[in-house]
Amino acid sequence: MDCTQIPYKETGYFSKIMLDYLEEKESIKPFYHRFPSIENFETQIQEKSDSFPLENRKVLVSALEHQYQNIDVSTLTQQNINNLVLPNTFTITTGHQLNLFSGPLYFLYKIVSVINLCKELKEKYPKQNFVPIYWMASEDHDFEEIQYFNFKSQKIVWEKEASGAVGRLSTDGLASVFETFSSLLNSSINANELRELFKKSYLEHDNLTEASRYLVNELFGEYGLVVVDGDNQQLKSLFKPYALQELKEQTSFKEVTKTSEQLAHESYPNQVHPREINLFYIGDGFRERILKTDNTFKVNNRDLTFSSAEAIFENKETPTDVVSGNALLRPLYQEVILPNLCYVGGGGELAYWMQLKSTFKAFNVPFPMLLMRNSALLVTEKQQKKADKLHLTLQELFLTQNELIAKKVNQKSTIHFDFESKRKQLEENFKELEIIASKTDASFIGAVKAQEKKQLKGLNHLEKRLLKAEKKKMYDLVTRIELLQNELFPNQSLEERQRNFADYYESYGKELLTVLFKALKPLDLQFTVINL
Repeated sequence: MDCTQIPYKETGYFSKIMLDYLEEKESIKPFYHRFPSIENFETQIQEKSDSFPLENRKVLVSALEHQYQNIDVSTLTQQNINNLVLPNTFTITTGHQLNLFSGPLYFLYKIVSVINLCKELKEKYPKQNFVPIYWMASEDHDFEEIQYFNFKSQKIVWEKEASGAVGRLSTDGLASVFETFSSLLNSSINANELRELFKKSYLEHDNLTEASRYLVNELFGEYGLVVVDGDNQQLKSLFKPYALQELKEQTSFKEVTKTSEQLAHESYPNQVHPREINLFYIGDGFRERILKTDNTFKVNNRDLTFSSAEAIFENKETPTDVVSGNALLRPLYQEVILPNLCYVGGGGELAYWMQLKSTFKAFNVPFPMLLMRNSALLVTEKQQKKADKLHLTLQELFLTQNELIAKKVNQKSTIHFDFESKRKQLEENFKELEIIASKTDASFIGAVKAQEKKQLKGLNHLEKRLLKAEKKKMYDLVTRIELLQNELFPNQSLEERQRNFADYYESYGKELLTVLFKALKPLDLQFTVINL
């Protein structure tokens, strides 16, 4: 296995806000707490230690023991759960939706990142314990986003009418999904492992939360990963004071609105837009917003009203776990119930976390460090040989397809005509004409600019025609480049966002995870190309 590190800014796939964050630019510094360097964890540990109550630890361990009661728990995971009651134990957390069969490949990268970071921290701070956490987004209600996964370029879909919190959904109907998936697998040992994993996860568990917990535990339990389901009455009881503050004072709306304006001032787009109250009410088959009308509260689209914020929790028919935070309050809930130091997520996730720093301050909860998860491109030996034959570097493969083909065609072409220098020469000539026009008759400047635009457009047209003609002559080269890049970047996107881990597990089995654990370095903050 060989690895190549590429700066994120050279891949073309990451947002300005994340690139500025990775470079620690001054414009982004007001929106995060501490940058994720190994040294900065020392202060983060002290801050969390001073603010996290022992009682919260006891409730957390009790809830986890209940959630794991029907799971075959590894020795390391059980030890991590037991350690969470100790004041010198802290967590590193990532979260993800309950995508069918884990969804996109980067799901694995997130979890490998948190496990590897815990190992690094233990080496640096041996007196503390560090527990890797996967937070299941069991309360989300966006079923359309999780009901499928891609395998061998096919979209495998769980056709089902669904509403409410996805974690509570019955697994009925997944037998037909299993049949479709199984038919696409070959007859190898690895393929049979995948069949068994899907079958035991989804056909032998009653709801999506239980199925997802089993799946993730089977893949990562031996590494000590702890899976947390936030849709839990014990854990929600710890969040109740914060939910009451939100209901009474609309804290998150006020704070996020101010932060969003500051981000916009720095030309950073907002990922999430706050509502007056950023809490949902979860019931049987529904998850609806809580609205405030005068001095009462009601549940949107439901015949449910409450005379006060406290009444929502006092109703015997509505226990504590009916209240659920949206994307802006779920992070707060997480940090209230976990002794967490750092959240590991993708660029889009971290961008909305950066809308929340002042919200955390208003609730008097420490803001965690934010670490962008590892991103990777997996390159097989066969694909690398194809790239070598085409004289393509790994960096070149990240160009857009048009840019890559134009570059390679121009390199191979026997016709060398520098259109860029001609464009610059033309622009210089027209600058001189503008100066002359301004000294004679300023009204001519518009005509000069129009003529410049026309000439440049004509030159661009000629360049495209010449390139098209050269492409035609080099049809074989162009086709081979297109095929290779499409293999590596399906749908002109990073493969980690398109493929499922099964695409590689079928060929490499458990060795796939071994490779990822060796290759992915969470604090290196670069894109990783892995040659399998």
